[in-house]
Amino acid sequence: MKSKTKDWVFQGLLIALGVVLTRFASIRINIGGVEGIRIGLGTLPILIAGFMFGPLPGTLVGALTDIIGYLLSPMGGPYFPHFTLTTALRGTIAGLFAYSRRPLSPKTKILSAILIAEIGVGLFLTPYFLHTIFGIPWKILLLPRLVATPIQIAIYTYTILLLNHTPLFTISLANYQEKNLS
Repeated sequence: MKSKTKDWVFQGLLIALGVVLTRFASIRINIGGVEGIRIGLGTLPILIAGFMFGPLPGTLVGALTDIIGYLLSPMGGPYFPHFTLTTALRGTIAGLFAYSRRPLSPKTKILSAILIAEIGVGLFLTPYFLHTIFGIPWKILLLPRLVATPIQIAIYTYTILLLNHTPLFTISLANYQEKNLS
């Protein structure tokens, strides 16, 4: 029970960090009166949650980060569950790759998860929702993301690879894999 409580507390801290980094410490670029691009490190705690605790906690951390962030700072519009889905998917993807049984190196799992999450969700799914909901043209949505996405991929990958060398991060990954492989 003590280990579960410790995990929940750490996940709560990741949610708080995600909210602060996303809502209050990001560069926002408005397109057509709507936030079209957000550049920051808000996704990093969600990816970390997925890598450390698995797909379900990663999903919950992502979803709660978005919902709590919206409640604290709505950014001038109604709530759209589409964007909660996109943040939750990032945690899910990280968790699925980190704890898959495929014989891949940790570096490959980390890089693959970040690439799929940022390209699939950040570069395509989020702009798709912005286009469908607000009617923002694709060209306007994709061009700035083509610049921002590789930068964010590099930052997230570098940071998580550094974390992978710390005992907390690696032990969590090993313990989860041992539990699930038994």
